[in-house]
Amino acid sequence: MRVLRQLGRDRRTLALVLLLPPTLLLTLRLLFNRSIDTFDRVGPALLGIFPLMTMFFVTSVAMLRERTSGTLERLLTTPVGRGDLLVGYGLAFAVLAAAQAAFATALTVGALGLTVRGSAPMPFVAAILSSFLGTALGLWMSAFAHTEFEAVQLIPAALIPQFMLCGILLPRHDMLPALDAISTVMPMTYVVDAMARLSTSRQFDHWLARDLVIVVGCTVAALGLAAVTLRRRHP
Repeated sequence: MRVLRQLGRDRRTLALVLLLPPTLLLTLRLLFNRSIDTFDRVGPALLGIFPLMTMFFVTSVAMLRERTSGTLERLLTTPVGRGDLLVGYGLAFAVLAAAQAAFATALTVGALGLTVRGSAPMPFVAAILSSFLGTALGLWMSAFAHTEFEAVQLIPAALIPQFMLCGILLPRHDMLPALDAISTVMPMTYVVDAMARLSTSRQFDHWLARDLVIVVGCTVAALGLAAVTLRRRHP
């Protein structure tokens, strides 16, 4: 609750989380105003990518502030375990991630007319899982930053390679075999694959289920790594 109250008082962060992905998707829709097919092709993937990136940024910086302010150190002196503490932070950010995913999905699928052939709730489910993944990755990667500037530097280091190889710029089967192999171990790849299947198929098949399970698995793994790398003191 404390984290949620802090986020509620930080209007700039709320605006960034809630408005940035929809604004970017709206800009994309206007950019491809004369080519709806192009928007329908790249829109689903970006509906998953934008929330992931935003939550990664917000979570990593917010967690770093908790450590540099001494709040995290004080919490770790209590009987609360590291895993419980990370779950608490994760749940707090998950509320924000859910609101972000709902807003972005409603705008994109509703007002902007993005074509989704699957059932109506599925884009929201995929978007929220993507937001949760970004939250978990942000919690983990914040352990490797000593300052907010370093936390910002983690964004291109952790996300841009995934964006380049996830299949949105070039289909994975057209990549060099080595790059295709690397893309298979990147979580964002499965976010994009899941969104692509939702836009082209009406069936909830085993491939879509596989993609969503991998996203959930990567989220859980990132939270586990965050608990392991969580430091008591800020250097």
